[in-house]
Parts: sequence; structure tokens; C-alpha cells
Amino acid sequence: MPEPPKKDETATAQPQVWSLGESQPPEELEKPIETPPLSTLLIEKPVSGMVSVGGDITFVAKVEAKDLLRKPTVKWFKGKWMDLASKTGKHLQLKETFDRNTKIHTFEMQIIKAKENYAGNYRCEVSYKDKFDSCSFDLEVKETGGSQSIDIRSAFKRSTEGQDDAGELDFSALLKHREYKPQDDTPEVDVWEILKNARPDEYEKIAFMYGITDLRGLLRRMKKIPKEEKKSEAFAKKLEPAYQVDKGGKIRLVVDLTDPTVDLKWYKNGQEIRPSPKYIFEHKGTQRILVINNCGMNDDAAYSVAAGDEKCSTELFVKELPVKIVKGLEPVATTVNERIELECEVTEEGAPVKWMKNGVEVPTGVRSRYRVKCEGTKHFLVIDDASLEDTGTYSIMASGGSSEARVKVDLKPLKIHQDLEDTKVMLGKPLKLRCEISPGNVAGRWYRNGQLIQENDRITITHKHKVHELSIESTSLHDSGDYTFVPDGYSQSLSAKVHVIDPPKVHLEGLNFVDNTVTVVAGNKLRLEIPISGEPAPKVVWMKGERVILESGNRVRAETYVDQTSLTIDITEREDTGNYKLVLQNEAGEASAHIKLKVVDIPDTPEAPLVPVIGGDWCTMTWEAPKYDGGSPILGYYIERKKKQSSRWMRINFDLIKETTYEPKKMIEGVPYEVRLFAVNAIGVSKPSEPSKPFTPLAVTSEPTMLVVDDVTDTSVTIKWRPPETIGAAGLDGYLVEYCLEGSDEWVPANTELIDKTRYTITGMKPDTKVFIRVKAINAAGASAPRTTQHAILVKEVIEPPKIRVPRHLKQTYTRRVGETVNLVVPFMGKPRPKVSWLKDGQPIDPAHVSIRNTDCDSIIFIRKAERSHSGKYQMKVQVENHVDSAEIDIQIIDLPGPPQIVTIEDVWGENVSLSWTAPRDNGNAAITGYTIQKADKKTMEWYTCIEHYHRTSIAITELVVGNEYYFRVYSENMCGLSESATQTRKSALIVKEDMKMKIFEFNDHDFNEAPKFTQPLINTFGIAGYNTTLNCSVRAHPKPKVTWMKNKIIIGDDPRYRMFSNQGVCTLEIRKPSPYDGGMYTCRAINDLGEAQVECKLEVKGGFTFYELMQRGVPLHLIDKYMTETKVVEQDE
Repeated sequence: MPEPPKKDETATAQPQVWSLGESQPPEELEKPIETPPLSTLLIEKPVSGMVSVGGDITFVAKVEAKDLLRKPTVKWFKGKWMDLASKTGKHLQLKETFDRNTKIHTFEMQIIKAKENYAGNYRCEVSYKDKFDSCSFDLEVKETGGSQSIDIRSAFKRSTEGQDDAGELDFSALLKHREYKPQDDTPEVDVWEILKNARPDEYEKIAFMYGITDLRGLLRRMKKIPKEEKKSEAFAKKLEPAYQVDKGGKIRLVVDLTDPTVDLKWYKNGQEIRPSPKYIFEHKGTQRILVINNCGMNDDAAYSVAAGDEKCSTELFVKELPVKIVKGLEPVATTVNERIELECEVTEEGAPVKWMKNGVEVPTGVRSRYRVKCEGTKHFLVIDDASLEDTGTYSIMASGGSSEARVKVDLKPLKIHQDLEDTKVMLGKPLKLRCEISPGNVAGRWYRNGQLIQENDRITITHKHKVHELSIESTSLHDSGDYTFVPDGYSQSLSAKVHVIDPPKVHLEGLNFVDNTVTVVAGNKLRLEIPISGEPAPKVVWMKGERVILESGNRVRAETYVDQTSLTIDITEREDTGNYKLVLQNEAGEASAHIKLKVVDIPDTPEAPLVPVIGGDWCTMTWEAPKYDGGSPILGYYIERKKKQSSRWMRINFDLIKETTYEPKKMIEGVPYEVRLFAVNAIGVSKPSEPSKPFTPLAVTSEPTMLVVDDVTDTSVTIKWRPPETIGAAGLDGYLVEYCLEGSDEWVPANTELIDKTRYTITGMKPDTKVFIRVKAINAAGASAPRTTQHAILVKEVIEPPKIRVPRHLKQTYTRRVGETVNLVVPFMGKPRPKVSWLKDGQPIDPAHVSIRNTDCDSIIFIRKAERSHSGKYQMKVQVENHVDSAEIDIQIIDLPGPPQIVTIEDVWGENVSLSWTAPRDNGNAAITGYTIQKADKKTMEWYTCIEHYHRTSIAITELVVGNEYYFRVYSENMCGLSESATQTRKSALIVKEDMKMKIFEFNDHDFNEAPKFTQPLINTFGIAGYNTTLNCSVRAHPKPKVTWMKNKIIIGDDPRYRMFSNQGVCTLEIRKPSPYDGGMYTCRAINDLGEAQVECKLEVKGGFTFYELMQRGVPLHLIDKYMTETKVVEQDE
């Protein structure tokens, strides 16, 4: 930032003409010229400076605030008129600071990242009231050096990336793409010099000659090259950049020519200036001078001078002098309706001024009360008709000063010619109040009891000259009171009293009493308020018959207030019913009214209700109406019920019951209940009646279920059934079975007494007859609805082929230990009673060892204490006439095994002993599952277990102690447990410490490769439509086979209805919600490099779909037809 000049240098500097450029020394002029006064505000001015492109620079101006009451106004300009306050942003910032110690205001203008177009002339203006100061300075922006050394041909090659800065000098791009190139010995060509010396129309030709493709970027770069300013040939000294002169002053514009013979022309805003008394041309040697006399604001313009082909220009700023007040305003004191004229004189004719009242500008429009006129240097403010509002402080403001004066407007004295008079008027008659005062143009306001009276349709307020009147067309009681008239602006007032009188009246029409009858509930308090009117207040008398009701009464009394009277009865009784008379009297007249009082009550308590009919969860109740309805008709009844053991009553109905019968429902069966009722009229609800007698809801059971025929013989029919679904609280006492011959309506009881079982045999029937049978459930509430057989039953025995139903656990070998009990039950079917026979291994069973007991439906084999001799295959045969069915049961009785036969020490080496033994002779009738080997030191002979559940017959015992001698023994084991004794080695094994030699055995690697083989095949399966079905099988193969599922020889692909799993050789196919269409033959095929294998099964899906459902699922028509045909065939087969 440039340094500002020091204070002492500025103070001693030679006075000069103030301008934005270099000033004109006075000694160079022929005669002295007017010079503006030195700065009176700026103590430090901004100084011209220079900055490089992209750099920052700050200009500082300082103002001393010792004699200033407030902060001065500072404006920064560029050129003549551009105000920089609106240009602030990221490139321009204006700052203001104040130092309280030195009392100096500091104003800064900071230019950030300067550009070339920021160069030019700037101006700083400071103003405070009538003081003004300004200073101009220049800013020069220079381009950074070094651009001439850039390779123009490579810098202005157009970018292939299409960036926004194409054509600019991008040195980073040059660095990125820099490659080593061998030096060229050819001399370099300075393209910049060629372009500078060439004409603009040759730029394109030169660019293409030297390989410059970005012509547009080249032209922008050429514009940025600073041009060398040529020295003027016509002017030895040009005009200053700017001049300033006061309004009315004189200014001289001087140029110095190199050739005095050159023709010279002066221009103002581009128009040539002709000689005149205002513009005078002077010649002094080589100097040419333009003198402008009596400068005005229209002379503030741009001036230029042309000498031949050359021209130079400048700007002239005309500073307007402040307008001062010569003669100030004088204070004025007057009264209302008078004329006010304020006068002021200024230094300049026609100067603009501003009139103010109490600090607010006075409106001077066409409709304004204020008139403003100007006569030369005198200015006037006129108010033709003064009012109290015109009182205040008036001021006039000019650019160079102001003046103010106080204006006071007072009222004229008030005179009363006719005062207001007190008035008495009848209600509804007109009222007029009148008074007369002066001055006559004074308005006023009317008040009643201190409240302002507004004019309306009924009230009229008039003012004519000195007379003021208030007229009321039709008076009301509210019009009574004290009336006051207050003239505007005066403290005096006129008053009078108005009294409105009215005869008494009783207002019953607003009480909505039908036939003037008042109804009240007995026992309640009655307060009958009757509005009354009358002015003055009337005297009130209440009477019932000939008896006067006094205000001092206890239960019945009368009370009177200003606008109403009341009759009060604290507790109403039936005797209070009757006619009442109300009499009003005052000086204006008399009035009376008749009122009828009716006292009503709630109904009497009803009698206890009766419950004649009782159901399962309901009953029927009846009752009689109460003897007295309380003076109001019975509207209905409320009913409540409760459990007998409870004290909480519950209301049944929320809507009134009009009748005297009702059927309560939703009661709990078997629980005793009581009911009661309430009578309701318009007054209220009566007291509850006495509870009814307790009753218990009971219901018969529902009908028995699932009645079927169990057996039929030539003389009997056996039936069975299931208990009723609903039994109820009354329980179930038993069943009654009845039958009826076909063609008859007579039902004959089969059992005389109730039976508890759900199976019964009717005997004594005639063969070949057809009967219907029904069953009833009986309880305390009666018999239920009967359950009857759907068809007639033929009394004739039916032959049923025998069928043995072997339990699932007997389909495999039935195993028991010796000494346990064997009790097997094998059910069978067949009619008539089948013959049962048993064989063991084809031989009859000895009853002494095995007990057999046969019934109608099963056969029992019982062995109290099983022995191994009871093991074997038992054949059961069931025969009904020529029909035979058989079954076989395998029973295995097992025992503990015997010990191994021989235990031998095969070898001893190191700390190891090799043992071998032979299987036991007796395996206990069960397979040997393992062996237990134990060892014992010869010294202690304490046995320790080496290994348990060992499956082989040879073993190597390791980790034996060197130096010890061992015996070994072996126990055999089957599913019953270990043998009772063990076989011991005859010899002992001595563990001797010796050199260890490892015996290397040759092992052949086992070949695990195997072609696929299904270890568990698929099984024919039935599925239910709509429920997921799975097919499972297991396969063994190495390497791992590829598993493929097929349906009807067609491979199942990625159908979402199928899910396929394979885990550890177990293959699973899941069919999601199958339909009959999914039935068929399913195949699982496994393939590897060694071969393939497959298994298949048949899947049948039961519970089919209709033709419409299959169509909705999108099944093709030919498949739907095939499915419907197969379904019919299956139904016919079934």
C-alpha cells in the first residue's frame, strides 16, 4: 500500500488548484484563479498507488472528530459517478473504525485480487452538515512480468479436453505433459514481436504459420499486453484528469501546444463550444486557455480539446454552495379562526427549503391547510383558518442552516346565553334539550351520566349558529339521568336532569309458561321470578286465594327487587298446588297477574315382579303398574337383576320398557338370580320394587352326537354314540334309547332306567326286521332333542372277514430280558366272533409255559417270567367260517453273555502288549456288542480297566510301566450288559527295558471310489392337497454324484414349487402345497464318473381341485382333462 504524505510535508506544501491529477502551479498562469479552500475534514488523504494483477491494495482516509457531534458521511467513487458502496463483495471491502483515545475516524477501501479493469481514477468524499471535503487518487494495475518468455506456439495450442480455460496460459498443464525433447539447432522465432508489428488482419495467417490453433485465446492474450503510450505530438502539456469549482465561481482550463499554429477546438459533452460572455478563449504563447465564468450546475460536464487529430479530455465538478438563512422565523400568538403567516429570508433566490412542524415535514398539497409561497429570497408559510391543532414549533430548513419559531393558538372566551333546564317526561314521549352559547362556531359534545352520547336513529344532535339541541324521538327508562353539554376546548359545561316515569307492568310473556301454569317437582325448592317494570318502582303484593304472602314467611315467602319480584317455596308439597295472584301499584297506575302452580312427584314403588317361565339363559317376568303415577303418566320401566349371593344390582335395559312383561337374557346357567324394577315418569324414577323370588336358569343338553351302529345280530342291535357337545349346569343324568319299527310312528323305550354308558344293545328283536333307533340325553331340565339313525337298520347278522391289526412295535422283533414279564395284546376284527389259534415255530404252544386269553376283539399272550426257551416265532391265525387271516410275531428273550473262551498274550515289546481272544460260547441269545479289557499288576493284583466297548478280538495295550509284570482279563458284552465273569491270561507279561525297534508294517491305501448306490430307496407316498410333501432317499458314492429329480421321466428344473436338498448323501425333494396335478412317478437319479443309479416312487395327492380352480392356477386344458378322467376312475375304484 502506498505511504501517505506526512503531516508536516502537507502543511508546508505550496497551495495548488485541487484536482484528481497533477495540479497547476499558480506561477504558470497569467493571472490568479479562484482556488477552493484547503481540506477542513480530511487529516489524511488516500494516496495513488500501483498493484500487480491479482494483488491487494488498501487506501486510507482519516477524519478528526474533535469538533464533530456525529460520524461524518464518507463516499468512495470511481470515475465521476460510480458509487462503490453498491460494489462491495469478494474483490472490494469498505471498513470504518474509530479510535476513542485520539478521536479519529479511519475509513479504508481495500481492493482484493485486483484485475486490469480496476485501474483508473478514484475519489473519496467526506461531508458533515455544511462542511464538505474530497480527494482523488489513481490506481495503476500492472501485469506480472515473464509472459514474453513463454513458448507461444505450445501455450496457445487448443486443449483437447474442452476445459473452460482453454487458450489461457496453463503452466501446470505444461508441466504435466512435459517430455524430454532433443534440442533443436534451428534459431527460435519471436512470434510476439511478429504479432506486435503486424496488422490485426494478419493475426490469423501468422497463427497458422507457426502452428497456433487457439486463435481466440491468442487474441485475448494480445489485448492484455500493455501498449506503449506514444508521446503526444500536438500537446506539450494536456488537461488535468479533473477540475473542481464552486457554484458561481470561475475556472480556467489550460493546455500547452507544441505547435502554436495548430487549430484548436473546445468541446463540452461532445458539442463544440462557441465564444460567449460565459466561455472566453485566451491565447498566451503556446498556451490555450478556456475560461468559464459564473459556473452553474449545468457546467458540471466532460470537456475536451482537439488539436488536429489529437484530443485530450477532462471532467469539471461544480460544487454547490450552501444556502444560508438571512432572516429567521418569528414567534406567533393568536386565537382560533385567525390567519397565521410565517416569513423567512435566505441568501439565494428560488433556493429549495423545507418547512417542518414539530420535526415533521408540513404537507403542502392541494387539499392541505398549509400554503407555501416564495417571493425572491423570501419564503412564506400561511394558515388561513387557525385551530388549536396548529399550536407547535415551526421550522424552515435550507442547505446552509435552519430557523424555528413557536406558534400558539388559544380559544376565544365562552358566553352562555341559555342554559339547560331539568325535565320530566312520560315513557315513550319525545324529549328535547336546548342551550345557546357564543362564539357560535364552537362545537360540543353531549354526555348522559358521564357517558358520551352518539347520534343514531332515535337521538338527533343539531348545531345551528349559537344554538345546540339534543332530541330524543321516543324516550325510554334508560334516558333518565344527568345530561351535560361540554363545548370543545373549554373547561366550562352545561348540565340538567331528566326523569322518565312509567306505569307498572307484569311481564309474563317471556317466561314461556303454558296457560300461566308452573309445574314443580315435590320436595324441590321453587323460586318463581317475575319481571316487573314501572317508574318509580311499584309496590308488590303476592296472594293465594284471600291469604297474603308476606316477605317474612318461613317456607313460603315473597321478595321484591327493582326489576323483578319472586315467590319462594323452600320445600314444595302437594298442598302448594293452586292459583296465585300478583298485584303491582305505583303513582302512575296499577297492574295484576294470575299464576297457577302444579306440584308433581315420582311414581309409587311397584310391587315385586313374578317369574313364571325359566329357560337355559333367560326367563319371563311380569308385574303390575304402581298405584299412583305421581301426577304424571308412566313412561316406562327399568329392570335390574343380580346373583342371589351378590349385593350388586345390574341394569338390564337402558331404553324404557312400555309393557308390563319382559324377557331377560344372557344369564349364567345354574346360577340363582333375583330381579326388580323401577317405574319412570316425566319427573323421575321411583324407588326399586322388592326383589322377585330367586330362580335358577337351567337348560336341557344338546342332542347326543355320532350315533352309529356298532353290531347287529339276528336278535339284537348294538349302538354307540358320543356325549352331547353342550351339557349345561344341570348336568347329565343318563340316556334314554328308543326304537321304532319301519312304517310305524310308535317309539318304544328300550331301557326302563337311564343308562350312563354311551353303548347299548337292544335285545329281543325279530330277525329280518328294519328299525329306527334314537337316543335322548336326560337331565333335571328335561330330555334333549333326539339323535336318530339316518337309515333303517336290518336286524340280521353280517359276516365280516377277519383282520389282524398287529401293533407297530410287534412288527419288529420283540425283545425282553430273562425274568421279565411278557404281556402282548394283538387286536383283530371279524364277525361273528372269530376262532383264534397260536403256534410257536409251527408247534402248538404249551399252556403251562405261555398263557393265551382270547376276547371278541383281541388276543393276549402272557408270560409271567420269561426264559430263553420262550424265544421264537409265534404264528397267530384268526378264522371266521372260510375266511382266515394270520400274523407272525418274533419274540426274543435275551440274557447276559458268557466270558470269552481263551485270552492269549501274543507279543510284548517295549511298553506294549498285544492280546487276542476268542468269542464266548454263549452270547446270551443276543449279538456281542463289545468287550471290556482290564489289567492288574502281579504285585497288587488290583484290576484297572484299560478300554470299554471294544469291538475287535485283538488289541495292543500301551503305556505300561517298565519293570512291572501284568495279567490281563476280558469281559464280553451284549445289549443286556457285561458277562458275569471274565477270562484271564494264564501267563503274565513282563515289561523289560530294552532297545526299541519299530516294526514297519506295509499298508495299502483303501480305494474309496464307488459308483452311486442307493442305500435307502424312495417309498410310495400319499400327499394331501395344499400341504407340503417331501420325498427322501439316501445314496452313497465317491466322488460326490450329481443328483437329478424327475417327474414322469421329465427333469424338474427351476420350478419354484419344488425345493431340492442334499446333505451327507440324504436327498430330499419338497413339493410346496401340491395339487392332484402333482401326482405321478418321481425319480431320483445319481451320476458320477464310475456309473449311475436311480430309484423311483409313486406319489398320489388326495383332496383335488375343481375345474375352475385348475383354470385359475393356469393348468393347461389337456392336463385338466387328464386329471379329471383319472379322478373319476379313482372314485369308481374306491
